[in-house]
Amino acid sequence: MAADGQFTSFRIVTEDLPVEDRLPVLREVYGKTILKADLEPVDDSPVQMDMRVRLLPGIGIATGTASPIKVGVKSEMIENDDIILLAALAGGSHMQIGKQEESVLPGCAMFVPGGRTGANVTRPGFTYVNLRFERKALQPLVGDVSKLMMRPIAVDQGPMHLLLSYATALQQLDDALPGDMARKVASHLLDLTALTLGATREAEQVAMGRGLRAARLAAIKADISARADLHGLSAEAVAAEHRLSARYVRKLFEGEGLSFTAFALGQRLMRAHRMLADPIWAGHSIIDIAYEAGFNDLSYFNRAFRKRYGVTPSDIRAGVLAA
Repeated sequence: MAADGQFTSFRIVTEDLPVEDRLPVLREVYGKTILKADLEPVDDSPVQMDMRVRLLPGIGIATGTASPIKVGVKSEMIENDDIILLAALAGGSHMQIGKQEESVLPGCAMFVPGGRTGANVTRPGFTYVNLRFERKALQPLVGDVSKLMMRPIAVDQGPMHLLLSYATALQQLDDALPGDMARKVASHLLDLTALTLGATREAEQVAMGRGLRAARLAAIKADISARADLHGLSAEAVAAEHRLSARYVRKLFEGEGLSFTAFALGQRLMRAHRMLADPIWAGHSIIDIAYEAGFNDLSYFNRAFRKRYGVTPSDIRAGVLAA
């Protein structure tokens, strides 16, 4: 945690580093911060990794891509008995913990016990989501976690899908999280992890009402933000795609003090603002941009834009042309 009370988030891209510095930096930052392990390449090729790390109370998240690499844990490196989740979105890897061995195939995830010697060798094209949990935080929610380790789980099923989607959405935020928000987010991740592993009945009731709601809302927001076409966006349409009721979707937004309509309008306005401020769109009329952003009524677009940003679309366009 930083001195200002915010929990750290940072990114490492090995292409930005001299070849000779890549492995030492990864060993220091990724190996010591997230995995508590040593890293070494599996061949003579330069190590390549694009990784984003986020630290939360009791949880570490790392996501990205990596060239084939061996991540090993020796007895002298063991500092804790944390629980590790490795999800291979592509590429896959082979995990060996003690005498147990298991492949993590593309599209699969696996919980791995910390505090034991072993190694994980990644395969070409490895794209991953990696989470590390303090055992003392997770165990009360699921009971004996040891029997739940080293079992492949599909990444696109049930709570695991929501857990990984939520973690990935967090990684898209550039800023560090302040303490209160970081603790709230950490509790959501624990809830979803407990549901994935099989929470106790009491913990499941809490998780269903807390972490599951947060993950579903994050997934819906990410879906809306990523849409190429924002025309005709409605709670009913989004609910159908996520296999939820429109009433439930609206309640998810209301839980944050926001309506679905207000969020959708905000996304349209942000998209319009980005296009108006982008020189690439300088040759397009404001009417074209408004339509592209999901507006069918130019007068309404102008009023909503000015209310949100305090300036007109023409003001933004004039600033771009004057630059």
